[in-house]
Amino acid sequence: MRKMLPAFGLTFCLVASFFAAGSRPETKTRDAWDRNAATAYLDQREGWWAEWPTASRDHETFCVSCHTAVPYALARPALGAALAGRAPSAIEQKLLDNVTKRVRLWKEVDPFYKDEKYGANKAVESRGTEAVLNALILSSYSAQSGRLSDNARAAFDNMWALERASGDKKGAWPWLEFQNEPWEANDSEFYGACLAAVAVGMAPDNYRSSPEIQDRLSALRDFLRRESLKQSPINRVVLLWASAKWPGLLAPEQRESIIKEVVAKQQTDGGWSLSSLVVPWKRRDGTPQESKSDGYATGLVTLALEQAGLGRDNVRVEQGLTWLVRNQDKTEGFWPATSLNKQRDPASYTGRFMSDAATAYAVLALTATR
Repeated sequence: MRKMLPAFGLTFCLVASFFAAGSRPETKTRDAWDRNAATAYLDQREGWWAEWPTASRDHETFCVSCHTAVPYALARPALGAALAGRAPSAIEQKLLDNVTKRVRLWKEVDPFYKDEKYGANKAVESRGTEAVLNALILSSYSAQSGRLSDNARAAFDNMWALERASGDKKGAWPWLEFQNEPWEANDSEFYGACLAAVAVGMAPDNYRSSPEIQDRLSALRDFLRRESLKQSPINRVVLLWASAKWPGLLAPEQRESIIKEVVAKQQTDGGWSLSSLVVPWKRRDGTPQESKSDGYATGLVTLALEQAGLGRDNVRVEQGLTWLVRNQDKTEGFWPATSLNKQRDPASYTGRFMSDAATAYAVLALTATR
């Protein structure tokens, strides 16, 4: 017990300093957001994605995207619970059936991207990316039931089989690189490893203690700890989230370092801007990055801080939640966010990819319980 006191004291002092760092919002509006509108927006977007010809893949499946499908899978159950839903919606079930089908046919389905069409190593990168995302989605839904499904176990088996076993990136996975921040850039392999850690941390049935995966877990933990200081703040935010799901993933001082870093980047309106949380990154079309607060950064950072132990009464968290409530689109229910890679028409189907992710993480932050 004595050995735990210094770390507890450090956390207590740090949290106390956050309370003093700013004034509380005059009113608590964090619950005054439109759940029905958010649900309708997310369902509509995932429904469109699943039917979009560009997302179509072999065996009558579709690509599981980092911007639309994965955030949807993580957030939609929270809305179902808030709206007294008892079973996955039809659109959720379609996504789950799609992921399950690809897990079961893992040795038969083609990778999402092939080398001959998209360039060298894309098949390997695609396989590693999909393996992590499949495990994350099925682990997340297993957590809802409290039992790790057979399909989730199979997804984890696929994932561990592709974990790098040697070299500087031992413990990570090959990851898609299309020069697209924040999910498919040259630093996104770390992001993918963080998602793998989230998947493991979410898994029920004490899966993390399974003897057969201990070497794999150690390699993953070592990679994340070793590479953490080299990462962009937004990647470190995802690591902070993973550490809340996986106790012991980070040392206390590593967690506090990330918290200090991201809190310092909170804007005066209470939100965060994604462009301030990535490495210097220029859009391909030469247009300037958006510097104002956005739903993706604010939702993800607020969620990570909540999950890391800063309660909803913490001034920084409360300011983030208040920003989210105030900035939900009153007509369509989404939260705004913009592409880091090029200027897009926010009213177009593809122009809403960032808002898809923003809306999902805003929902997760607003409905979060530790």
